[in-house]
Amino acid sequence: MIFRFCHSFLLLLIFTQFALLQAFTGTYGINYGRIADNIPSPDQVVNLLRASKIRNIRIYDADHSVLKAFSGTGLEIVIGVTNGQLQDMSSSADHAFNWVKENVQPFLPDTRIRGIAIGNEVLGGSDNALWGVLLDAAKNIYNATKKLHLDKLIQISTANSFAVFNDSYPPSSCKFADNVKQYMKPLLEFFQQIGSPFCLNAYPFLAYVGNPADIDINYALFQPTKGIYDPKFKLHYDNMLDAQIDAAYAALEDAGFYKMEVIVTETGWASAGDQDEPGANVTNARTYNYNLRKRLAKKKGTPHRPKNIVKAYIFAIFNEDSKNGPTSERNYGLFKADGSISYDVGYHGLNVGYSSHLSFKDVNNPGLSRSYMITTILCLSALILMIF
Repeated sequence: MIFRFCHSFLLLLIFTQFALLQAFTGTYGINYGRIADNIPSPDQVVNLLRASKIRNIRIYDADHSVLKAFSGTGLEIVIGVTNGQLQDMSSSADHAFNWVKENVQPFLPDTRIRGIAIGNEVLGGSDNALWGVLLDAAKNIYNATKKLHLDKLIQISTANSFAVFNDSYPPSSCKFADNVKQYMKPLLEFFQQIGSPFCLNAYPFLAYVGNPADIDINYALFQPTKGIYDPKFKLHYDNMLDAQIDAAYAALEDAGFYKMEVIVTETGWASAGDQDEPGANVTNARTYNYNLRKRLAKKKGTPHRPKNIVKAYIFAIFNEDSKNGPTSERNYGLFKADGSISYDVGYHGLNVGYSSHLSFKDVNNPGLSRSYMITTILCLSALILMIF
C-alpha cells in the first residue's frame, strides 16, 4: 500500500515539475534585442536579469553565445527563426530539421529553451513574399521538434503587429484585415491544433504617436482617466493595453477561434524620439513601464477575458544604437548600454555587483532552484519510503 502511494506520489511530483517547465513563469518577461555594438556580453546580461528577477526572455535569433551563456541559469528563453530564414525553412523540411538539431537540441536541457518564434511581424508586414511561406515554415519547424521528441517541451508561435487587424476601436469591432485573412486563418488552425497562443506586439505608445489629438495620454500610460466604453461588449476600459488585447480576442472570435490565448510578446514605451513622435520621453517611459509592472503583478485578465491572466514581454532590455528607423527605435531599453538603468522602475543595474550565474545548487534563486530543491527533497523522501 505504502509502495503504491509513494510510487504515485513520485510520478505526480515528476509530472508537476514537467508541467511547470511548459509554462510562462508568472506574468512578466523581457525581449533581449542585440542590434547594438555597445551592450554588455551575454554573461553579463544573465547577471542583470538575475538581479532584476526576470525569468522569461525572448531573443530574435538562435545565437549560440547567448544560448551558452544562459546554460544552467534557470532562465526560460524563446528563440527565433529570423524573417530572412523563412523561405529556406518553408521550402525544405530537411533544412528546418537541421536548424532545430543545430540550434535547439544541443543546448537542452541546460539551456531552458521553451519556444521558437517563427519570424516576427510577418503578416501585414512590408515583405508580402513572406506571407505565403510563414505557415509552411512553422509546420516544418514544428515537425522537426516532433521528430526530435521536443514538441512537448517547445512551443511554436509567431508574433503579430496591429497591421493584421482592421479598425480596433472599440475593441469589439476588431477583425483581421481582408488582405491577411487568407494567410491568418490556416495559420491559426495549425496553432490551435498544436496548442499555441496568438502572440501580439501591442504598443499604446505607437497608437498615441499616430493620433495624439484624440487619444488621452493618461489612458495610454495606465494613469487615472475616464477611459473608453465599448457599447457592444458593454465594458469600460481604463487603459489602452487591455483594450488592445481584447481587440485581438475580438478578431480571434470573429475568425472562429474562441479558446486561443493572447500573449503580449512586445510592449514598451520609448524614452526618446523625433519631433514627430510626441510623448517619447523618459518621464512617460518610466510611467508606462512602472505601471505595466504593477498591472501584470495583479495577475488578472482583461475586461472581456477576466479569467485569462495577462502575460507580457517588455521591449526591451537595452537601447539598441544600431537600429534603423526613427529615434524611438533606439530608445526602448530599460537599461543603458553600460548596464545601468535608463530610469527607475524598481530594477538595479550591473553596478550592484551581483554574483554570476544562477545554478541548480544555488538556493538563493527564488525561482528554479527553490522548486528543484523542494522537488528533490520530496522525491528523496518518497524514495526512502519506497525502500523501507
